[in-house]
Parts: sequence; structure tokens; C-alpha cells
Amino acid sequence: MSDNDPAVDDCPYSGDIPMLGLGTWENTDPEACAESVATALEMGYRHIDTAQAYGNEADVGEGLAAADVDREEIFLATKVWIDNLAADDVIETTEASLDRLGVDSVDLMYVHWPSRTYDAEETLGALNELYDDGKIDRIGVSNFEPDQLQEAIEISDAPIVANQVECHPFLQQEELREVCEEEGVELVAYSPLARGDVLENDTLQEIAADHDASAAQVSLAWLRQQGITAIPKASSEPHIRDNWQSLSVTLSDEEIDRIQELEQTGRRVDPGFGPWNQ
Repeated sequence: MSDNDPAVDDCPYSGDIPMLGLGTWENTDPEACAESVATALEMGYRHIDTAQAYGNEADVGEGLAAADVDREEIFLATKVWIDNLAADDVIETTEASLDRLGVDSVDLMYVHWPSRTYDAEETLGALNELYDDGKIDRIGVSNFEPDQLQEAIEISDAPIVANQVECHPFLQQEELREVCEEEGVELVAYSPLARGDVLENDTLQEIAADHDASAAQVSLAWLRQQGITAIPKASSEPHIRDNWQSLSVTLSDEEIDRIQELEQTGRRVDPGFGPWNQ
């Protein structure tokens, strides 16, 4: 570790979830993916996020095994893909995910999107069965709009603990954050750096210069100070470290206000099957 790195204990938790994790979307090179997971864990990260659709669960599992960190210390999340949301498929593909990851259970299993084969009662019923069997410790949803989130909460016997959505200074998700707060659901931000666009923003660069930090660190600090968990994707050691060092950045109220007032420029992840497009 660098002398400037935050300690493991410096990472705050939102409920049971470490508020800074490593995202692995598009980390498709097997060796690089495994190495990035091991590097992050050795650096201090304790939250790793993957998905069936990423095609890298086995590589993430290799990284978990390579790191000198006990499994019990790691918060591991994955997601059931939209082709696999019928009840039998949820069960079968979750068990396959566990095999690929090399674990007996995952800390959090998300419904990746409320789309295609998703049926709230059938899909969530199967996840509750897995929860009761101890194969998943928590149930979450991803890319759910407020009405879909509330439906899931009503249907699921087990708590819906998190909703993972795109969130960053250019897509602040005010309405969804309010609903999550009311319902006691953690908001987890994917693409928290707006697919790299935060690095080019003048306001974020100016705030970063005042903290001797990067614009990425400022974006992650803003999310953290809003109570939002972030899982930035990074594959190289310098980027993994830069994101980790965001834990040392604390923004002033005035700086937070400046970020809140940024022009909202919309989504960077916008598939046709997204619920907001239906």
C-alpha cells in the first residue's frame, strides 16, 4: 500500500455494504480481471461487484482466491441476467454463479434489470427460496424505477436491501434516492464516473485542484457524502488506487452545492429494454 492510502477501516458502510467497491463491468480479460480483484482486495477494498452478463465471474473468483483476505471479510455481489429470471432459471443460474465464483454463497444477489423474463412474483419468489437456503445472504434489484422497487418490496418476504442504478454528478437520481431513503433501501451507483465524463468537467476539476485530488475522487466523495455506495470499474492499479484514495477527500457544503447545481446531462447507460424506455 502507498503511504497515502486510506486504511481498510476508513471505508464507511451503508448498512452492511462497504460504500466503495470495485466494479468489474467490461473487465473481460481473464488475467487482468483476476489481478484487478486481487489488487483491490490487497489495497483495502472489501466490496466486489460482478454479474452473470459480464462473463467474468470465474475470473473474479480467481481474484478472490488469490488475495490474502478472508472470504468472510469480503462483500461479494452478482446479478441474475434478464434471460434467467424464470423461477427455475434463477435457481439454476445462481448455483452456476456460485460455482464460477468458487463460493458457497454471495452476500448480495441482484435482479439485473426488470426486463424480458422478469416476473416480480416468480423471480422474487425464487430469490427468496435461495435466501432461505443460505445461498444468497441478501436480495437486491438493479435498474428499478420507483414503482418497480416498491412492488418488489411488497412482494418479497426477505428485505430488498439495495437498488443498483446509474448515478453520478450528471445523473443525480433525486426521486429514486428519496424513495430508497423512505423504504430503507441502499442506493448503489454504477458508472459513478459517468463513463469517464467527470474527468472533463471544469467544476469537478476546479474542486479537485483545491483538494490536490482527481475529478474522479471528487465524484466518488460527492456520492459517499450523499449516502450513496459507489462501485467504479477499474482494471489498472493506478486507477484502483486513485478511486480508493477518494476516501480521504471530504467536500465542503459549498462544494457539494456546486456539484448539485451541475447541468443534468442524462444517462450514459441507456438500453432499449431499460424500464424508463418502456
